[in-house]
Parts: sequence; C-alpha cells; structure tokens
Amino acid sequence: MEDNFNKHLGNKLKLRRLALGLTQTKVAKAINVTFQQIQKYEKGTNGVSSIRLLQLSNYLKVPISYFFEDFSEYLINLEKTKEGHMTVNYNFLIKLYSELTSEQKVKFNKSVQSVASGISKVV
Repeated sequence: MEDNFNKHLGNKLKLRRLALGLTQTKVAKAINVTFQQIQKYEKGTNGVSSIRLLQLSNYLKVPISYFFEDFSEYLINLEKTKEGHMTVNYNFLIKLYSELTSEQKVKFNKSVQSVASGISKVV
C-alpha cells in the first residue's frame, strides 16, 4: 500500500505543480530540497515526510487532504470515520505538531481557537 500511496501522492503533486505552471526547481527551492527530490516524490520513488507534505500543501495552496483524495485506503477510512468506527490517533497528531516551526504552531493555534469559537457560537 505504501508504494501505491507514494505514486498516488506523486501524481497529485505533479498535477498541482503543472496546474500552477511551476517547475520542479521552483517547488524544490520553496521547500528547501533539490529538484531531484521533487522528481523522486513525483515518481513515487521516495515517500514524503509529514513536514514536507505540510510545506508542499502550503506552497501549492491546497489542503493536505488534496494529496489523499481519490486514494482508495483514504476513502475507506473516511467512510469509517463518518460511521464512527475510527478513533483519533493522538500520537500522530502530537508528532505532527511537534514538527511544526514556532511560527506554524502560532498559526495553527489561532486556527484552532477560531474554529472552536465558531463551534461554541453554533452550539
């Protein structure tokens, strides 16, 4: 499954990059990797770390979920979540949060506070 996902993510990355008219070099510079690394991501040869995925989604102006769209395992898990069969993986969330820069953490915290205040107004 991991290889399939790497290829899926690579295809989504390439589609978005081309849609924005960006070169592999331009994307690589934006996230501080070589253009060869972007080539490997796009071919599915290398996996993308969580922090790189966050950087790519920010630079390409798409939500992280964009990279998971249309991937069969993601869709199955999405259905299970809707049915209430999955629990939150807090360890994963903590690891992901710990990899953020201080600036990213501030932005994230503001977003969470904004969403929380919106929910409390509805309830």
